[in-house]
Amino acid sequence: MRLTDASVAIRPRSVWEAVDLGVLLAKQHAGLLMLSWALVTVPIFALLCLLLWDYPSIAVLIFWWLKPAYERLPLYILSHALFGATPSLKQALKALLGLLKPQLLASLTWRRLSPTRSFDLPVMQLEGLSGKARSQRLIVLGQRDAGGASWLTIVGVHLEMALWFGIISFVYMLLPAQIELDWTWDSLINAASGEWLWLEHLSNLTYVLLLILWEPIYVACGFTLYLNRRTALEAWDIELVFRQLRQRLTGVAYALLLGCGLLLMQLPNSAMASDTPTATASSCPLPVEDPMGPEADRLLKQPLTSAEAQKSIGQLLDQPPFEYRETVTRWRLGEEPKEPSEEDAKALIELLEKFFKLTEFWKSVDAVALFFEVLLWVALFSLIAWLQWRYRDWLSAFAGRLRLPQVRTYQPPEQLFGLEVAPQSLPADIPGEVEKLWDEQPRAALGLLYRALLSRMLHEQRLPLKKSHTEAEVLQLVQALQQKDLSHFSQALTRHWQNLAYGHRLPPAALKQGLCNAWRRLFEQGAQA
Repeated sequence: MRLTDASVAIRPRSVWEAVDLGVLLAKQHAGLLMLSWALVTVPIFALLCLLLWDYPSIAVLIFWWLKPAYERLPLYILSHALFGATPSLKQALKALLGLLKPQLLASLTWRRLSPTRSFDLPVMQLEGLSGKARSQRLIVLGQRDAGGASWLTIVGVHLEMALWFGIISFVYMLLPAQIELDWTWDSLINAASGEWLWLEHLSNLTYVLLLILWEPIYVACGFTLYLNRRTALEAWDIELVFRQLRQRLTGVAYALLLGCGLLLMQLPNSAMASDTPTATASSCPLPVEDPMGPEADRLLKQPLTSAEAQKSIGQLLDQPPFEYRETVTRWRLGEEPKEPSEEDAKALIELLEKFFKLTEFWKSVDAVALFFEVLLWVALFSLIAWLQWRYRDWLSAFAGRLRLPQVRTYQPPEQLFGLEVAPQSLPADIPGEVEKLWDEQPRAALGLLYRALLSRMLHEQRLPLKKSHTEAEVLQLVQALQQKDLSHFSQALTRHWQNLAYGHRLPPAALKQGLCNAWRRLFEQGAQA
């Protein structure tokens, strides 16, 4: 493994950035990963279906249980492709038998339900560790990124189920309506008798097919989490920088050595060497004795002895600031118990008398219960306050700050469905304007009437309409007003507006007068009254 040949940038990453790198790595080699996975898993599933045709649930369960064995092939491909040695499909399939040998029984038994399976697999397959060495290695690696690997497995399980049910629902939606009408509860119940086993096997096949897409991504994300942890532990990024620096300086060093050699060859012989004694003496001078060295006289003529040293230390401690001495006593274990004396007995009797005097304040059992109840409530509130302080960062990041809800004034939107609904954007005589536009511009006329309806609902009826509401949700809010004529008018206008806006179907000509009269009756006459 040469770090300089890595196809990705070697640097420490966060957990989710490492997972994102795994998705990109799987996408880069998607063709080889998906094809190799399909060539291995689909024949195994077909064989299980043939052997267990009457038990499709058991067949898919066995296939699901063997997933750790299939996952070794994508890891083999990714580990070689990361360092520029991408194997061919033939080489990958040829290496599969050798990949299945080590620790297969453990992977399919007590390690099968491990949530960090994708993170642990490289330790066994790439590092070749087993037993105690593997456990110790996983403890070191799992100190930081094991949580991300567990969340990867949890999200993967839910994603598999969601995709599975989504594909089944999509196939069901594609069935003709007549086939759906011909189904009865009796026929669905009789499916358990063996008549519809092919349908259950077909649903199991959808699960097998979606694993072709998801499982290489799952293995790649676990592999990048493993690489990210090793990068942080072994400082791969620093090592890579030093290697690049060494490669950069190697050529410069050769050039400097060559230049120095050429320079020395140009110097005259008299400057390079001399046979005279003077030159020899100047080039290699005799050592001079150090006056402060260990052989100097200053250390050989000192009268200091151990007794003199102790005496000097004692004199130093008796002088300020060392003259203040203090004896400290404290309790410690291991002392022999002393026999109780009369003073100890008297002290015990006095303590008991004080205790009995204290119990006189507790007149009844209710007072004692009340005391303990208050004590428990105080402990509970203290625990809640401590938890809020302990996890204050989490609460501020994910649960929001603890604030009282503020009353916000409702601001009616100025546009709904791309239509201007502000009152100033509407003409004074809406029915008259609609009648003028209907014959030549029916879309503009019907749009004006619908805009006017939305504007009246917003500013007169005070309906809390939002930009995210649909036409059907607007009708539900109008029906909640319990005005029968208004509801009928809104339903008719909305239906014709949708037919024109989305279906490009022109409204009948007789509709013009009916809608305009209904508008005058509902709004203009009501306003005059």
